[in-house]
Amino acid sequence: MTHTSFTKEIFAEFRANDRSGPIHMLNLIKLRAQADYADGRIATGAEAYAAYGRESTPVFQRLGGRIVWRGARELTLIGPQSESWDICFIAEYPSVEAFVEMVKDPVYRAATEHRQAAVGDSRLVRLSPMAPGSNFADPPGSAA
Repeated sequence: MTHTSFTKEIFAEFRANDRSGPIHMLNLIKLRAQADYADGRIATGAEAYAAYGRESTPVFQRLGGRIVWRGARELTLIGPQSESWDICFIAEYPSVEAFVEMVKDPVYRAATEHRQAAVGDSRLVRLSPMAPGSNFADPPGSAA
């Protein structure tokens, strides 16, 4: 089973947790070799995802979004070797409402055509930012 978008139910749950402060969204993206556009246009998944980035970035930035971490997969040490991600990053939004506004924005919504054509599978995980710790087991909310 692949995952390329959220359901209405999970989006409602996302919105219901409207705590104050920023949210981080971990994005793991597996691109299609060839984009799958409904109109049949030809592009690679990477080209389609780049178009999504070009068109959606102005909305993302206008609402206060920024990329706080980006990395390139080198090797999976623990986990299925078949689960490989082409694009990995963490986006920060100033609030839940900023993310909701982005998703509702007409320019952003138009740009998602490219994302849907580009992405074969993905994970989008909401995170609560915390201060870095001194070890792997620092509990949430502990002093760094």
